[in-house]
Amino acid sequence: MIMPESPTEPEQQSSTQLDVLSQAELPQSSSELGQTGRSDEDEATETTQRPRLFTFLFGTFCLCAFLLGFVYIVRHLQTRGNRPLGLVRPCESEACLQTSTHLSKSADPFTRPCDFYLFTCLSDWKNGRQRGPGPPGAPQEVSPSRQQVDRRLREEKLTDRKTLLLQHLRDTLDSNDRVTSSAKQKAKMFYHSCLDTRSIETAGAEPFLTLIQNLGGWAVSGQWNQTDFNSTLGLLMRNYGTFPFFNLLVGKDPNESTLPTSRNYIQIDQPDPLLPIEWNSQLEKTEIKTETTRLFYSMCNRYLALLGAPMSSKMTHVGQFISLSSKLAVVTTPLHYRLTKGQLYQRMTIRELQSQAPMIDWLGCLQTAFKPVSLTAEEPVLVHNLPYIVKMSQTISKLLKEPDYSNSGPLHTYMLFNLLHTMIPALDSRFSDTGVKQVEQVEQAEPRWRRCVLETERGFDFVLEHFLNERMAHAEVNEIIENIMSSLKSKLHALQWNSQKTQKAVTKKVHFLTPRLWTSKQTTEAELDLFAAEINVGTDFFWNYAQLLSLWQKRRIELLEEQSEGTDLLSVSPVLKGNELVFPLGMFVPPLFHPTYPRAIKYGVIGFLIAKDILHLLLPDIHAHSASVRQVSDCVWSHYLRATDGSITKSLSPTEQQEVWVQYSALEIALQAYQQSLKRDPNDTSLSGRSHTQLFLAAFSQINCDSDPYRDSMPLEPSFLVKVLCAKSELCRLHCAKDKPPRLSKSC
Repeated sequence: MIMPESPTEPEQQSSTQLDVLSQAELPQSSSELGQTGRSDEDEATETTQRPRLFTFLFGTFCLCAFLLGFVYIVRHLQTRGNRPLGLVRPCESEACLQTSTHLSKSADPFTRPCDFYLFTCLSDWKNGRQRGPGPPGAPQEVSPSRQQVDRRLREEKLTDRKTLLLQHLRDTLDSNDRVTSSAKQKAKMFYHSCLDTRSIETAGAEPFLTLIQNLGGWAVSGQWNQTDFNSTLGLLMRNYGTFPFFNLLVGKDPNESTLPTSRNYIQIDQPDPLLPIEWNSQLEKTEIKTETTRLFYSMCNRYLALLGAPMSSKMTHVGQFISLSSKLAVVTTPLHYRLTKGQLYQRMTIRELQSQAPMIDWLGCLQTAFKPVSLTAEEPVLVHNLPYIVKMSQTISKLLKEPDYSNSGPLHTYMLFNLLHTMIPALDSRFSDTGVKQVEQVEQAEPRWRRCVLETERGFDFVLEHFLNERMAHAEVNEIIENIMSSLKSKLHALQWNSQKTQKAVTKKVHFLTPRLWTSKQTTEAELDLFAAEINVGTDFFWNYAQLLSLWQKRRIELLEEQSEGTDLLSVSPVLKGNELVFPLGMFVPPLFHPTYPRAIKYGVIGFLIAKDILHLLLPDIHAHSASVRQVSDCVWSHYLRATDGSITKSLSPTEQQEVWVQYSALEIALQAYQQSLKRDPNDTSLSGRSHTQLFLAAFSQINCDSDPYRDSMPLEPSFLVKVLCAKSELCRLHCAKDKPPRLSKSC
């Protein structure tokens, strides 16, 4: 165990020897000499001996000082891997103080190594008890029911990285920081209007009824001006982000990924069915259960009742809506099926699409949705399920020819039901509760703040990205990524590959990767304000939400018009884009990262996560290509079995072996990258007086308790890897009296 601040044994011994020498050589006191007066001869003798005594004492002092200095130098050289290499300054930023408090509540392997021996994230460290398998001789509280409870509590405690990002965005929107940008002000106002549930409940269904009248009325209420369904469809797509008959996307063609340049295309996909469906893999068809239809019918009736529809018309219009919904839902197919059938990214012109599905005015609707982009009939589009598009057009054609439907507006009713579904997040709780109860969705209620952050991101993602971008320490983040990549290449080079062909392929793949941060074009606040100039955000959430949907479509128009790269603001892990390894801004937010953190924390947390993500991304099947995976995982598992004193006998599956290797390798990669960083700049801040390596490992341990998306594949607590790492490293000496000598001969 490392205690840098406490005196070493040689230091203590030297100090004791100095005390003994001092006591032995000092002259006796006058009381010991007696009470009689001293003679001149005594005084002369004392005068003669005094210089000798001073000389002796001075020499003894110099000798002790030399010994103490020598012991210090030896001790320093022995522990320099654990001691700060440069100037140590405490980090006193607000972010550091919060992190220090958080770390102080967790286990520190260097302060209590025996407690940390088999660390569990649910341990009660204050009472010295563990709710899981402990070290040999430690109090045990293990039972099947206890383990099940521990797993449930652990899953409740874990905070995934997306939630951490949403919490950071919430703090940004909640902050009282003065902003000069009107777009940023609008984003904050929108968020706070979403939180104002009292006003939303008071408004009830009235805002949606007003919206229906703005669109020409509704046959359900008997007031409808019989507008053409294609013109209504175009308005719904452009102004309200609603796509009843098909989905509208903008993005690149993956078949062009190898080209020097690629463009964005309008993409036509099947819609998300409102009616719950099931896929029959044996028959390869979509099915709807009768019980599901009954529940959905009841839900739609309830919606119409909330909207004040007359009882006489409800059954007719709900029946028409259910009938059309069923006919369209059964011709949708899951993504994996369309992928195997080659139904994705089918390129055709708008003219060709018109000939395949003539009941939709494709050019007119797309021109309305993407105005002012100039579109012609020869514009290429990408279709993801042409069989559905064809069947949808045929269904509409048959419906319009049926005399019973000529005056009731079933298509218009179908589109407005879809609009209602889009607007439910902006309506009072009666509408959302109806959907949950009738469809019997068993899900935990989403916190209101989370919903509001997600809705704000849908329309104001460009504003939130600007918030993240301006607070990003770009140079430092890029340096961390570069160091991790360098260390990772070194690790891959040292692996024992099963074949040179595989080694060359992986090495080449990694060598030509270009890492970068995933951001859209750099936008000034003036450009943000210009983009959001047409949006008037007030206190009424319903109309704010309606404008947000318009802003959402405006973002699509920008992607198509300027051929810009769309960013996923809520992405929290790196992605491959051709030869680019792209890191989203959402990875680098507190508590995972903050510019003021000591580098030890940055590398112990975000450095480890980056390394782990890259290994998962680039080497999904590394177990089959390298013998090192099994060797390392077996070594780590052997350490673990010895620590459990035989209470665990299971062996690891290939998936578990790979995950152990990935996380142990990621820890080594991050630590190596941090050590390289310290060589270039030995000065790093610290927390609670911890040495750099101690702080690195403590931060690593804590983040794996807070967030571990691969916990199902990890057979042990990731923090046990600290024990294994320190067993073979001079950087961290972690010893417990319960350790069983000799140390394993295997090297992990």
